[in-house]
Amino acid sequence: MLMTFEPVFETQQRPLLVAGPCSAESEAQVLEVAKALKTVGIHLFRAGIWKPRTRPNSFEGVGYEGLGWLKRVREEVQLPVTTEVAKGKHVDAVLEHGIDVLWLGARTTVNPFSVQEIADALQGVDVPVMVKNPLNADIQLWIGAIERIYKAGVRRIAAVHRGFYKYGEKRYRNIPYWQIPIELKRQFPDLQLICDHSHICGIPVLLQQTAQRALDLNYDGLMTEVHPNPPAALSDSRQQITPVEYDQMVRSLVVRAPGTEDSLFWRELDHIRRQIDEIDDEVFQLFSERMKLAEQIGIHKRNRNISIYQPERWSRIRERILSKGTSLNLAKEFLSAVIDAVHQESIQHQGEVMNRPMDPGHKASSGELKSVKSENSPK
Repeated sequence: MLMTFEPVFETQQRPLLVAGPCSAESEAQVLEVAKALKTVGIHLFRAGIWKPRTRPNSFEGVGYEGLGWLKRVREEVQLPVTTEVAKGKHVDAVLEHGIDVLWLGARTTVNPFSVQEIADALQGVDVPVMVKNPLNADIQLWIGAIERIYKAGVRRIAAVHRGFYKYGEKRYRNIPYWQIPIELKRQFPDLQLICDHSHICGIPVLLQQTAQRALDLNYDGLMTEVHPNPPAALSDSRQQITPVEYDQMVRSLVVRAPGTEDSLFWRELDHIRRQIDEIDDEVFQLFSERMKLAEQIGIHKRNRNISIYQPERWSRIRERILSKGTSLNLAKEFLSAVIDAVHQESIQHQGEVMNRPMDPGHKASSGELKSVKSENSPK
């Protein structure tokens, strides 16, 4: 679906700053942090009043009462405000209270029925909407949620990258998978992209470097959870920071230009890029030659009725590549992803030759007349 977006934020300033507490807990708390963030120069004040939680018996927000608090922020502090909506009736309520921007959370984006309910409530309404990525790393699900809001007539839409759940992940609360939002931006260049680094990181120590990474990737803005007293927060206390810490983080960020008119810079860059292109061509030529060798191995295995997957050999290859690659200053995660992909492609090529008809001149053994042993691949 062809979509053309208008900016949620009219300012040309980067980064666009969206900040505020994870949850609106009291009127005093909301006003206190809003006034502090006003001095920092944020563009949009955020606070959740309906909190879809993973497990029950957690703080699920103050509900409709919080809308009045946000209205006071809008009128008294002179800050635009945004909150999360998860149902059609939430949309009706926030519009009645003059909330400036709505956002769809990850637990909503993952459910097309919920997104459609919200889209139906937005029919004929000109209000900006931010759409967070779904919990799972599925770009089509993310695009689908944006499409549903777009088809309701909303044109001022922004995408919010808050990371993706991965079982066993240790460093991040939600792994970034930067390639997914980058691909989203490639498909929709005029879609504003905001990084919710609070949910990606889960702890304050990673916030600055993750925010800087987002800006270096030309994100339009940042969404950050800020609380006057994080240890006492009723939700996500570990990932929130104080207004003072937020101000320090924002001041530390380096905003780089997306381009330059310096012709010498571009000539030097083009020279380096040509070298990269040549290396890429060589790498993929070598991949092709490797797969031809894999096919030869497949023929030998077929002739002796040997299964494709040989775990001992695969373990040795993997250990050797990881050892060699890390000595060349390549990240273990990158090496694992590459070698696993190469292995799967090799299995695919071997499988194709294993199931081709035998050459007429080949004398098949009794074992070859049976079905080739099933392919097994490590998870």
